[in-house]
Amino acid sequence: MEAVTHFTKGLEVLKTLPDTPARAQRELTLLLTLAEALRVTKGWAAPEVGHTFTRARELCRHVEDTPQLFDSLLGLHGFYLNRGEFQTARELVEQSLTLAQRLHEPGRLIRAHGNLGAVLYWLGEMVPARAHLEQALSLPGSQPDRALPYSGQGPRVFALAYAAFTLWGLGYPDQALTRSHEMLTYVQGQSHAFSLVRVLSYAAGLHRLRREVRTTQERTEAALALLTEQEFGQWAAGVTFQQGWVLAAQGQHEEGIAQMHQGLAARLATGAGSTQSGMRGLLAEAYGGIGQAEAGLHLLAEALAWVDTTGERYCEAEVYRIKGELLLQQAIPDAPQAEACFQQALAVARRQQAKSWELRAAMSLCRLWQRQGKHTEARELLAPIYGWFTEGFDTLDLQEARALLDGLA
Repeated sequence: MEAVTHFTKGLEVLKTLPDTPARAQRELTLLLTLAEALRVTKGWAAPEVGHTFTRARELCRHVEDTPQLFDSLLGLHGFYLNRGEFQTARELVEQSLTLAQRLHEPGRLIRAHGNLGAVLYWLGEMVPARAHLEQALSLPGSQPDRALPYSGQGPRVFALAYAAFTLWGLGYPDQALTRSHEMLTYVQGQSHAFSLVRVLSYAAGLHRLRREVRTTQERTEAALALLTEQEFGQWAAGVTFQQGWVLAAQGQHEEGIAQMHQGLAARLATGAGSTQSGMRGLLAEAYGGIGQAEAGLHLLAEALAWVDTTGERYCEAEVYRIKGELLLQQAIPDAPQAEACFQQALAVARRQQAKSWELRAAMSLCRLWQRQGKHTEARELLAPIYGWFTEGFDTLDLQEARALLDGLA
């Protein structure tokens, strides 16, 4: 917060100087560092962040500084990505990658490939996302990018986080965990609170996907301990939401749901839109845990509308699966519509080659068919999907799939 005050004062002082290229260069440098501080304190999607990066990009037209144009474009990409404007974010990061390839600087190439991988992940394009993330991680140079001092971490950490999420989605839960551990090791021993909050939040997110409640709780509580003395915008909101998920998963449904609502509202207040479908999906599932199917279905309708509007498809299959489960929990269960939702979830997951989501959708459909006496059809659906996996057999999803297959046999 103090940094924001000083950078803002510096920009005011610059206005008293003659309008020269030297002044423009100084303003550009101040704007980029101010934007970093604003991202930490206000959140990536805050209007102030967008205005600052937009002004920086405009100044780059008058200052021949390609590296700072790269930083401006990538900063704007982050702004639009977090607002849920994924196509605009994609266009900006693709421009950044073109510039990085011209500059031949490993640090910027890592950032460009990593950020392109992230936006492709949000769009549900898992295979190309993995390719760009692995490209980022294969490049030399993993030191923090000194042009962005308040990030406090190298771009490798970001790439490791999204590589973990993408690998889990593609059906490699153990490789995902390895990447997450690499990320945590990378910042171990640092005293930079913001970096630690980010990686702990990322790690908690992966453990939540693996349905490891206790480890999710540990990572979330560690992040919350750091947040008590800091103001980190959307990260506080996200961590609050994850703590609510932990409570609901532990059986404290009403308290957990209240906290999840609090985290979602706080995140939306920062201007952030990304993750809306996933957060609403998790909330809907929590409502299902207390028998409030209608409340959950209302949230899922909002989630699917967001998917259609923005293209945020990273967990589209799971949203359809949860919708099917809640349709079966209604006072008058709607089995035909539930089956249609499970089939839609399977279709989405197969299109994305997202084996982890496909497995969950298949289990939901198989349980429905099992209750209907369709044991052969259920076994023929689930067996090849389960047989595809080569790792992660200690995770709950694969343990439940094995048990379900045994029951169907």
